[in-house]
Amino acid sequence: MQVVYEKEFIDVKSGTEVFKLLEDKIDKAKYNVIACRFNNEIKSLNYKIESNGNLELVDISSKDGMRIYTRGLMFIIGKAFNELYKEAYLTINYQLSNAMFCQIDNMEVTEEMIKNVKQKVQEIVEKDLKIDRKVMTREEAVKFYEKEKTLKGRLQLDIKETKSILLYSCEDYYNYFYGVMPISTGVINVFDIEKYKDGFLVRYPSREEPTKLQKYEENKKLLSTLMEYDELHKVLNVDTVYKLNKTINENKITDYILLDEALHEKKIVNIANEISKRKDIKIVLIAGPSSSGKTTFAKRLGLQLYLDGLKPVTISVDNYFVEREENPKDEFGNYDFETLDAIDTKLFNEHLLKLFNGEEIDVPSFNFMLGKKEYKGNKMKLNEGEILIVEGIHCLNDKLTINIPKEQKYKVYISALTVLNIDYYNRISTTDTRLVRRIVRDHQFRGYSALHTLQMWDSVNRGEQKNIFAYQEEADAMFNSSLIYEFAVLKNEAMPLLEAISASNPEYSEARRLHGMLKYFMPIPSKLVPATSLLREFVGGSIFGD
Repeated sequence: MQVVYEKEFIDVKSGTEVFKLLEDKIDKAKYNVIACRFNNEIKSLNYKIESNGNLELVDISSKDGMRIYTRGLMFIIGKAFNELYKEAYLTINYQLSNAMFCQIDNMEVTEEMIKNVKQKVQEIVEKDLKIDRKVMTREEAVKFYEKEKTLKGRLQLDIKETKSILLYSCEDYYNYFYGVMPISTGVINVFDIEKYKDGFLVRYPSREEPTKLQKYEENKKLLSTLMEYDELHKVLNVDTVYKLNKTINENKITDYILLDEALHEKKIVNIANEISKRKDIKIVLIAGPSSSGKTTFAKRLGLQLYLDGLKPVTISVDNYFVEREENPKDEFGNYDFETLDAIDTKLFNEHLLKLFNGEEIDVPSFNFMLGKKEYKGNKMKLNEGEILIVEGIHCLNDKLTINIPKEQKYKVYISALTVLNIDYYNRISTTDTRLVRRIVRDHQFRGYSALHTLQMWDSVNRGEQKNIFAYQEEADAMFNSSLIYEFAVLKNEAMPLLEAISASNPEYSEARRLHGMLKYFMPIPSKLVPATSLLREFVGGSIFGD
């Protein structure tokens, strides 16, 4: 048979493992090669080639490569704890600035513990131990779990269609991570472990600089918001997919949906009360990454402000783009509509000042087809008790409202900060939550395929990294728009859309990864989602309009 690697046809004997076929290429690669892509599907380096196909190597400077690197590092952390502190209940909680925040549920985390674990991890890495992929039949797996008394990978058994159960092993340590793993421990050679709060940070490099650790950036407000939601859902005893599925099977999910929605309402009420207490506030600025639920949040916040005696009025930043010929271009020569320089901040600030001084303005309407502002007689003036609400990607950046005094601004950061884990070792990323939301919404309201959404996603993320995440700690309030039950609803729409992506597309591996994650959720019918829910912004049927 033949495979194509870098446009070269290579004759291959059936059953040849990728790392043996391309050993020389792997050894000479600029960055650590950690996996491969065969016919657009991510595979381990010891994948046995059994058919013709296209082959690529995946190193740690890629998104998939760094995801596998992090997965391998956490596997090694688990093995180190298993050898040193066998009784420890290790939980991988959240991602914070190229680091995972972890906790031990039943032990105090001490400096000595972290020193010992770090040393053990280093030993495991230096030994370059083999990580094996163990596949069991359902019958074998049942016997394994009866003997081992562990929940690691146990969720696979709950899916009746699953004929084989997968675990990873290294020496006598077994665990399961939901995705491809490195084939040995030696590739995980850049890391650090340090005590942090009541847990510890596992630090790893970025894709941009995969050979060194970046300086850790403190995200106090983000961590506080995550921990608040995490504690609440632990109290509700629904912090993993297994527990969520159990709740669904026991017909108790309606109560949890109402509790989750009540938590959102409580936070929105608190934010509205805080704004109304600060009499100098004249403008509320709302920012968050794609598919955070900004539109519904802004409407629900507006209702609460109204109850507090304030009358919310909106003004759209989208009408203040610079004329098309003045719009900056990106490195590819395309118009960059996401940079702050694409906004006519001079005119925007002039209009804000006039409004706050009781003057009337002529609000522009930006014609995106012609690339210019048009004035159609849309007059605006702030009356007594009215407060401006502005939503946009640059709202946390003070340069957008540079002429407005800080005490007159209230900034809200909103994102789907996921606190639900698949299990204690496998977390669900915030980015994945937003991506699945967007896939469903793009299809529902914009007629886009899942393939189109995936093709655009990296570009969206780059804009968010530069224009939103860099300013999130500047917010006066953070709102977590995630809902513990939402994947169980979104899967109904998302899985068929992901299945439509064929293996001929480069996005196939990402589609398979998301599909593999969603299959672990028991479905919830969308009719159970309240009409006021932020989730309705993505599945339709919102009382606020679609």
